[in-house]
Amino acid sequence: MQPTTFEAKLIRARALTPSVRELVFERADGEPLRHEPGQWINLMLPLGEQPLKRAYSIASAPRSDGRFELAITRVEGGVGSNYLHAIEPGQSLLAVGPHGVFTRPVDGPPSLFVATGTGIAPLRSMIHAAVEAGSGAPLWVLLGVREQEDLVYRDELEALALRHSTVRFIPTLSRANEAWPGRRGYVQTHVGSLYGELCAASEGEPHVFVCGLDRMVTAVKSLLRGDLNASRKHVHVERFD
Repeated sequence: MQPTTFEAKLIRARALTPSVRELVFERADGEPLRHEPGQWINLMLPLGEQPLKRAYSIASAPRSDGRFELAITRVEGGVGSNYLHAIEPGQSLLAVGPHGVFTRPVDGPPSLFVATGTGIAPLRSMIHAAVEAGSGAPLWVLLGVREQEDLVYRDELEALALRHSTVRFIPTLSRANEAWPGRRGYVQTHVGSLYGELCAASEGEPHVFVCGLDRMVTAVKSLLRGDLNASRKHVHVERFD
């Protein structure tokens, strides 16, 4: 779809973690956003003489009612993120989108999703779209954050994994305390073993979708293309910085 400019009204907001806020917007014209799972939009923030443009991945699957969800990390000193953590339901912003080619069809192949922080947002869109379409492909989610409280959409992803045998949620913490029973370390530590498991479970080469900051994305991509010999066309990446 070609990007369009439209008015988006904030319908609902909630805290996902101490630093991440979910914003649910609705197009004022009632039209659906018509995005592909994984795409992003620009929000035009009324700060200064010229609007401040900020890009955010769409965290929700495509819908017919004009609503879409974003997950915004509050950055210390970040003018845009602090503004979006303060706006209240009822306020409206101009938005432009959708944009991007980091996408996955709802009937896509077995997939390993690798994210840190709010890099989970576009992957969440892909996962929900696939599940809602009745996809039978394995959907494995490796999410890395510092501490338990930083696990974005944890309850939701755990519930999806319980309801759907195709979904597997694997969190890992880089600053885990002694009580944490799960995986530890950066996502790079676990990509190799999970990729091998998924290859065996899929009886073929899965696709990998990686989203987060450049340092992590570069490391995971190098691991996949180098040591793991993954096909170039099967590795899809999106960088936030």
